[in-house]
Amino acid sequence: MTGKKDLFVRYMEAFHASEAHTVVCPPCQGETPCKVGAPLHERFARLQDAYLARQKQQR
Repeated sequence: MTGKKDLFVRYMEAFHASEAHTVVCPPCQGETPCKVGAPLHERFARLQDAYLARQKQQR
C-alpha cells in the first residue's frame, strides 16, 4: 500500500508544480510550453498515466 500512496503523492506534487508554473507562464498557457515548463508538464503526464494505469489494474 505504501507504493500506491507514494505514486499518488508524486502525482499530486507534479500536478501542483505544473499548475503553479502554468499560472505565471504565458507560453505554457498556450500549446508550446517553455523550457522550464515542458519537463514539469511531462512529469505530470507520466505520473498521471502511471496512476491511472494502477487504478485500472485494481478494478
